[in-house]
Amino acid sequence: MRLKPTKKRNLLIMALVLGLLPLSTFRTTAQQDTTRLHVVVNLVQLNVAVTDNKGNYVTSLHPSDFAITEDGISEKIATFEEGNGPTARLVDITADAGKNGADESVSAEGRSRMQDGVPGSSLEDRLETLSSTLAGSNVFILFDTSNYMYRGFVFAQDAIADFVRSLESADKISFYSYSRNLYRAAALTSDRSEVVRGVRTSVAGDDAALYNSLLLTVQDAGQYPGRKAIVVFSNGPDNASTVPPEDVAELAQSAGIPIYMISTTEAQLQPVSTAVFDRMSAATGGKAYFAKSWRDEKNAFASIRDDLAHLYSFSYYPQPNPNRGWRSIKVQLVGERLKKYHIRTRKGYRPRTNRFSAGNEPAPASESLPH
Repeated sequence: MRLKPTKKRNLLIMALVLGLLPLSTFRTTAQQDTTRLHVVVNLVQLNVAVTDNKGNYVTSLHPSDFAITEDGISEKIATFEEGNGPTARLVDITADAGKNGADESVSAEGRSRMQDGVPGSSLEDRLETLSSTLAGSNVFILFDTSNYMYRGFVFAQDAIADFVRSLESADKISFYSYSRNLYRAAALTSDRSEVVRGVRTSVAGDDAALYNSLLLTVQDAGQYPGRKAIVVFSNGPDNASTVPPEDVAELAQSAGIPIYMISTTEAQLQPVSTAVFDRMSAATGGKAYFAKSWRDEKNAFASIRDDLAHLYSFSYYPQPNPNRGWRSIKVQLVGERLKKYHIRTRKGYRPRTNRFSAGNEPAPASESLPH
């Protein structure tokens, strides 16, 4: 039986396709074999203050003096730094990367994407890069310019400007102001004069949307690697936000960003605001101050500067943990002689799926959350 030309043509095409399939499969396999592995190393970074019963900072402690657990799982310190000292790397990154490969969650702090195929980039180079991202600190200042600030506006500006000039330990500083909306007056920079200029050019506004603005500030700060801190100067309660303070506190904890709150007597007129400020700062590892005069404001800023200079900063690669929700962190001092001291740090974090990217850019200069 003779086949028609059309059927012959169809059979020929099928034969060619069938004949090419093994070759195509082989090429795909070969390409996969030559693909270089991209390893993502997840870090959780902690800023820890250690004080005695009088509030004095305890210095010269070592990594072996600390014990960390996450959801009760013992963790091993990977990098350690005291104050403004050098960062010490304590754990082999390659060993821990393979050991923790089962934990695919991404911590909210200290992410380092280790990519192969970068010309001239060795594993040692990447380790040094990792250490450098943990050094130094970036400070984000958030200033209340709402109508609560009318009377003490100039004194507050003076206190903030002095604080900016005195921050020798900070690598970079950013200055934001807020009333109903957030205004990014000075982007993160090492130029202190630019930040002071932003402070001096700020003007008073209307209602106060503190928690909206603080949430946006936390999101901005979370885009940068290394140590971060947010310092908030507020003269009154929040009367315009749509975001609850609990959401802001949880995001700051997950991002590893301590929040320092300086508030005046106006905020103390509402006990709810005072309690919120205390809880938010404590949960993130920061502190809350309530200033009765402009001298108290300056003293509060000096205390924050001192705190930032005495923090112990260390990180760890989380051990495999099936918990994809809130993870509790506990830091303790080891040994009888150290048990009398007090520790202040964040209480946990929630793993996030988004990853840090150097290409992330902050939002436009003026921004508010939808009402």
